[in-house]
Amino acid sequence: MRLQLRKTFLSGAAVLVLFAASAVAANHHSLNGAWKLISDRSDFAGGTMIQTASITINDRQHNISISRNFTSEGENTTASYTFDTDARENSTIHQGPSFKSKAKWDGDVLKVTTTRDNGVETERYSLQPDGTLLLVIDRPDHRTLNLYFQRQ
Repeated sequence: MRLQLRKTFLSGAAVLVLFAASAVAANHHSLNGAWKLISDRSDFAGGTMIQTASITINDRQHNISISRNFTSEGENTTASYTFDTDARENSTIHQGPSFKSKAKWDGDVLKVTTTRDNGVETERYSLQPDGTLLLVIDRPDHRTLNLYFQRQ
């Protein structure tokens, strides 16, 4: 009787773990797609306002690809910034001796850590209840940016 109860408990626990794992994987795929900046909802922390921005995320079987395109306009200047991360989850991309980047899942948040000469930058991507994507960027010697995106 006791052995049967133990087997039933272990079987139930295994099924619960499988359902939980598939639910987490589904949340990871919910960030997949192309996203466009909602500038009037975003907080640029008093810095140069980003005029346009787009992000494309693709998580396919633990291979994470993130493409970011930002354009800022200031007085007599226009700057464009493009950065791609494409690697197996939790692997480190090295681009020269002073640049490395790593993408990994922290629960339902996609976290990208980039190390450069001037320090470590962290990007956190998360799906909000209203279906928007929130990108939180922490950079050395800067205030935190909170950028909202909608699906394109």
